[in-house]
Amino acid sequence: MLRITCVAAIALAATGCANLAHADAQAVACAADSPVVPNEFSGIDIPAAQIDAAVGQVDALAQKLMTSSGVPGMAVAVVRDGKTVFAKGYGVRSLDTGVPVDADTVFQLASMSKSIGATVVAHQVGAGVVAWDTRMQKLMPAFKLSEWYATNNVTLGDLYAHRSGLPEHIADFLEDLGFNRAQMLDKLRYAPLAPFRAHYAYTNFGMTAAAAAVAAASGSDWATLSQQALYAPLGMNSTSSRYADFLARANRAVGHVKDGSRFVVTPSQRDPDAQSPAGGVSSSINDVARWMNMVLANGCANGTQLIAGAALLSAISPQVVAAAPPNPRSRASFYGYGFNVGESGAGRVVLTHSGAFALGAATAYTLIPSANIGIVTLTNALPTGAPETLNAEFADLVQFGRITLPWDELYAGAFKGILAPTGEHACAPKLDGGFDCPAPPADAVPAQPLARYAGSYASDFYGPAEILVAGSALKLRIGPQNMTFDLSHWSGDEFLMTPPGESAMPGSRSTVAFADGTMTIEYMNAGDEKGLGVFRSARRPQP
Repeated sequence: MLRITCVAAIALAATGCANLAHADAQAVACAADSPVVPNEFSGIDIPAAQIDAAVGQVDALAQKLMTSSGVPGMAVAVVRDGKTVFAKGYGVRSLDTGVPVDADTVFQLASMSKSIGATVVAHQVGAGVVAWDTRMQKLMPAFKLSEWYATNNVTLGDLYAHRSGLPEHIADFLEDLGFNRAQMLDKLRYAPLAPFRAHYAYTNFGMTAAAAAVAAASGSDWATLSQQALYAPLGMNSTSSRYADFLARANRAVGHVKDGSRFVVTPSQRDPDAQSPAGGVSSSINDVARWMNMVLANGCANGTQLIAGAALLSAISPQVVAAAPPNPRSRASFYGYGFNVGESGAGRVVLTHSGAFALGAATAYTLIPSANIGIVTLTNALPTGAPETLNAEFADLVQFGRITLPWDELYAGAFKGILAPTGEHACAPKLDGGFDCPAPPADAVPAQPLARYAGSYASDFYGPAEILVAGSALKLRIGPQNMTFDLSHWSGDEFLMTPPGESAMPGSRSTVAFADGTMTIEYMNAGDEKGLGVFRSARRPQP
């Protein structure tokens, strides 16, 4: 008699896993009878003792990383064959209190939320509520993109794979200006599009739109759906997709940023509710470990098939090329539905995702399904590459028995560029804190009388803006909350402002330039968003 296992259910869309004796055995049992196919082959075997040794080195590696990175707090968990085999906290929840981190300390996960949210969607796909190829127009008729064909054909999967054509990080600046989720999703219709389904660009609010549509189809809101479909069944009792729940946790980590070379408590904790499906999950390593075991067991948890294997397989399979190989020797990088999908040097599929808030969160997980093992590292500091370093070192030890590359140097270098201040006239960070900011040129051209710049301006994407004269200076007022920014004169018709919020690194400065009845705000008008940051005056400047 053919026994249908949980892995076999990938092909057959079966839901049978209920005959397993207990949760501890479920991941092994689910994988044990899966048929071996040629493209599972790896030329490098992994002896069980090598995995034992890798797990045995995690504590020492974590301790070393705490010292070298200086992050205030960190928590690490390792899962293997359906069990949590390591879980430990390091450092403190907050430098202000000195209370230690433990395995139940709740951290903000940032963009790790994308993978967790994708499994919520996969649950609803398996339940028949939606499909990955369900069109957004069917679920959310008000949702529009700037091109007719894309509007009428974009699917949940397109948005979860970042292949809709929307610009990278589109609408993040709107969030910083106080727009709510509904307002931001509505404004996506004004964004220029790259070729539909032929271009990868990481977009928080494209994915958020898809998740909101799934929640609506389920008759719920996203946070409630996530709780009912995933967190409660898995026993993730410290996990939530609501910021208020995170703030209510007694055992939670506080974000930290850098002042020069030292970490300090962030002046304002990151509230990610507007993009909750893409970045708003908070959780502990013990809870994330339960989720990792479920993913490695192809949707099985606690003796039942929580998520249909076929629905989950789509999420963890390549759906778009995220980074083309730079040369013929290189491997490409792929993105599934909310998961980074890659191939290691050992020829093994590796699932990953990082998360980062500039206001004090850096997280990452790594899963190696063929070895039935995974690691998650959560920290309460702005991103410096620490979680990715530990996970890469562990993955090397599992697969090769040694650390193959200086991952700490590689990731530190990569994140240094990400954290650099932006803008044509950006400031340079000083090691002892503060910034060195370029002064206006010695031959700066005087500004026109300030009243000539004053008045109302508008952009389809960013909405109305007002330039006000306040004494001998200009101010910019913008956004639904009437945020006000000081403008300092640079030269001629060019002024400077400090961009707000999470999207601009400390030391960033943006030009605000006036010309021919327009105002162009540099940081809103860069890259693929060219044109969105151009505001037109309601009247031409007075002569």
